[in-house]
Amino acid sequence: MSGTPEGPVHPEPPETPQTELAVTERHAEACATRQTDLVPDPAPGSLGTGPRPEFGTRLHPEPGTDTGTGADTGTGPELRTDRRAAELRDYHAAFRAAQLAMAVVDQDGLVVAANDSFGTLLGTEAGALREQAAADLVDLASDGRTWHAYREVLRGRRSRFRCTRRLKHPDGRSLWAEVTVSPVPESRRVLLSIADVSDRRELQARLRHLQMHDPVTRLPNRALFFERLSSALEAAAQDAAPETAPAGAGSSYESHEPHQSHQSHESYGYGRTGRIGLCYLDLDGFKAVNDTLGHRVGDRLLAAVAARLTECADSDGYTRSGGHLVARLGGDEFAILVEDSTGTEQLADLARSVLRALQDPFDLGGQRLSVSASIGVVERTAHGTTATALMQAADTTLYWAKADGKARWTLFDPERNAHRMTRQALSSTLRPAVERGEFGLEYQPLVDLADGAVRGVEALVRWNHPQFGSLPPNRFIGIAEEDGSIVELGRWVLRTACRQARQWQKDHPRERPIFVSVNVAVRQVWDSDLVADVAGILAETGLAPHLLQLELTESAVMGSAGRPLQALKALSDMGVRIAIDDFGTGYSNLAYLSRLPVSVLKLDGTFVRGFQDEEHPNPADELIVEALVQLAHRLGLTVTAECVETSGQAARLRRIGCDTGQGWLYSRAVAPDRIAELIGAEPLRV
Repeated sequence: MSGTPEGPVHPEPPETPQTELAVTERHAEACATRQTDLVPDPAPGSLGTGPRPEFGTRLHPEPGTDTGTGADTGTGPELRTDRRAAELRDYHAAFRAAQLAMAVVDQDGLVVAANDSFGTLLGTEAGALREQAAADLVDLASDGRTWHAYREVLRGRRSRFRCTRRLKHPDGRSLWAEVTVSPVPESRRVLLSIADVSDRRELQARLRHLQMHDPVTRLPNRALFFERLSSALEAAAQDAAPETAPAGAGSSYESHEPHQSHQSHESYGYGRTGRIGLCYLDLDGFKAVNDTLGHRVGDRLLAAVAARLTECADSDGYTRSGGHLVARLGGDEFAILVEDSTGTEQLADLARSVLRALQDPFDLGGQRLSVSASIGVVERTAHGTTATALMQAADTTLYWAKADGKARWTLFDPERNAHRMTRQALSSTLRPAVERGEFGLEYQPLVDLADGAVRGVEALVRWNHPQFGSLPPNRFIGIAEEDGSIVELGRWVLRTACRQARQWQKDHPRERPIFVSVNVAVRQVWDSDLVADVAGILAETGLAPHLLQLELTESAVMGSAGRPLQALKALSDMGVRIAIDDFGTGYSNLAYLSRLPVSVLKLDGTFVRGFQDEEHPNPADELIVEALVQLAHRLGLTVTAECVETSGQAARLRRIGCDTGQGWLYSRAVAPDRIAELIGAEPLRV
């Protein structure tokens, strides 16, 4: 066995004959002739050192005896010394004959004496173990933490130390030994004892295997996976930081596997890269297998999938020693843990091999099944991460793989994850933000292309978020539609915009009033009484119905039926104008368009951007826009072009016959007071 980390251990100078463990008759007689005070009481079974007898015992007087001279009772010092010598011989005999392997070790770690059981355990004579380093005999110096704790007991700074070691028996078999080291009271020596716990360990191992493995696939289960993952991350933290000493003086140290994690990571090559990887996958459509063919077939499929995953992990070309941990986390979810990853390419190759392995049909007793899997792949530096963070990233990436179409693998993207986290933060605070008044409106002019006058404005909501600043609608409108807060937010936008339009009308009574255009989500039509809301707000603000325009997307309007269509007709009958936003990007069902209560078409900006190259115009772009404008006019609709950015675009749209334009050429979305300045001002001629 290897030596101790601190180099060879030198024995301490020999003490007087009275300190030797082997008590002889000559020694007993010498003790009987000495007229000395009695030594203090030791702990039962303790082994003493120093100028007193070896076992440090003191014979207690019998009840009723004289504790003085003992002249009349026959219990004088000579008799007490004889009893002490006899007791010493009894202790010595018990030590020699004990089935428990024991040895007395001095403060330098050298064996002073060992019993026969200790010698038998190591396959040698007990006497041959004298002055040998006890740490070498029972493998206490194989890792720093155990060695440090052992040395602390030798120095009298700890009350006890216990660990479990795997030792080599002389007959060649291995055995598990529980090693206990404790100081001998009132002595500088320690008692080392060894108990064979192999049977207990074997039973514990069997029970642990049942507890830590999935009965269907026989793979490690969720508990063992997280134990292994946590152990790997803990080892990475220890590699990155200097090892700290165990607890302070006087405490006990007990470990049943003092270097288990260390052995595990060495055997799998962990620690050479400082990185960790994870493939987190589940089967696409596995529930249908259980529902149609039964759980027995489903279990057989899971076992077959587990076998292929294990084969992929074992055949990974990047693996230096051992294999990767393949675990079933529950249901149809599996994980492959790569504790010594070399980079994202290794994980990507592993994910590709898994997908290829699962492509071949499974033959399950006459049932041929084909399955696919979605895989989330995470690879990162192990130090600084946690098991929770790693699994959250893997779960998120698996969700992306599912959302992107399934039967694929997706690599974790920090930027995409940051966007998701931001979206989640916005989602959790959006509804209270409406109540707190964190939203505001800006307005973008709608300009008559013929004379450059401002005919109306589109109200655009902004979220003045306390953490993320001013957010445009595309950052939160989709979230509001998902969680239903769009109803309350839309009602606030509608009321605020109508109140502002009415205020402009009051401030400029001699000018032609401008209309305000407000975006409406389809969910507002389904989840609220939009007609009643509009009627109530118009009555509350005093705004005329023809000065309000509601914008709905083309897909929402073209697909409307039942209640939405009835609501649009009721609003149109009320005098409110209905506009189709982003026209040309959705269904474009022109036949259906004639039956909708629509007043305005807003051409999507993609059509207008085709006009940007003024030197080399595309005749097809102009022909398409011209056809749409003419069709709209024949249906009695007006046309607004979005994203007008250059005077050349405006001129071509004017020549085609487009009615109004909206874009940065005229103005960005501005505050209400800026719109007030444009009302009655000179036309915006470009």
